[in-house]
Amino acid sequence: MSTSDVLFETSIPNLPMIARGKVRDIYGVDDKHLLIVTTDRLSAYDVVMPNPIPGKGEVLTKISLFWFRMMADIIDNQLTALNVDDVVDDKALCDRLRNQSLVVKRLKPLPIEAVVRGYLIGSGWRDYLETGQVCGIDLPKGMQQAQKLPRTLFTPASKAEAGDHDENISFEQVVKLIGADLATRVRDVSIQIYERAAAYALERGIIIADTKFEFGLDDAGRLHIIDEVLTPDSSRFWPVNEYKVGTSPPSFDKQFVRDYLDTLEWDKTAPGPVLPAFVLEQTASKYSEALKRMTQQP
Repeated sequence: MSTSDVLFETSIPNLPMIARGKVRDIYGVDDKHLLIVTTDRLSAYDVVMPNPIPGKGEVLTKISLFWFRMMADIIDNQLTALNVDDVVDDKALCDRLRNQSLVVKRLKPLPIEAVVRGYLIGSGWRDYLETGQVCGIDLPKGMQQAQKLPRTLFTPASKAEAGDHDENISFEQVVKLIGADLATRVRDVSIQIYERAAAYALERGIIIADTKFEFGLDDAGRLHIIDEVLTPDSSRFWPVNEYKVGTSPPSFDKQFVRDYLDTLEWDKTAPGPVLPAFVLEQTASKYSEALKRMTQQP
């Protein structure tokens, strides 16, 4: 895909825009449905970069669809039988959006992000170095960076507005926010999805180090998984053949962008710096490789 094909922002004349997130543009369809367009925008350190990643929105949409369907026996999801052609009148616009949009159920999002960790990396590693814990959970002494955790950890976070940082919260805080029964269900389902996906990915040469999920409720109070699932935006994917304990492994996700940004004198606040062509191209390649390995789709 050439840079002229990228989709940075959308405008759909006959639908009201409900929200423009870091990556997704969300439109109201009716009382029961939303149209979610996954753009090619890229955020790092909670800042949207000024230039997009070619093909990124299509990759994220295809990967999410794959996992939504695989996990359908564990939990309901946001998918419907509708597509963009059913809700947008402009055929040329439909052609532009078809591969990176979903018509989904209109659900009430829970006010948390369900973070699941299988390996000691990122903010979890930094937390461990300071406290010997990850999000208040005690871990054995002497663990190394990128080491597999003794068990899968559920480390929830509060959801931040665009431009703000998510904050880690305790399970007890989740209980206060949404109630004990729902908190327990979210925790257990999150771990179950992660562990199934991690075992599947490992057979395809990918370690899923960690990920985050979002959930919503329908009018009857039934829990659904929403937003995106196990994409390179929401997860750390490591190639098994390059994984080594004690290092920060190379990845199929946007860690490549973060590593580049860490070489700059940038204070991690908006506006983000313009990304050079080699960063865009290599990041697009990593996302595409993740899709191909995980789903066997080009």
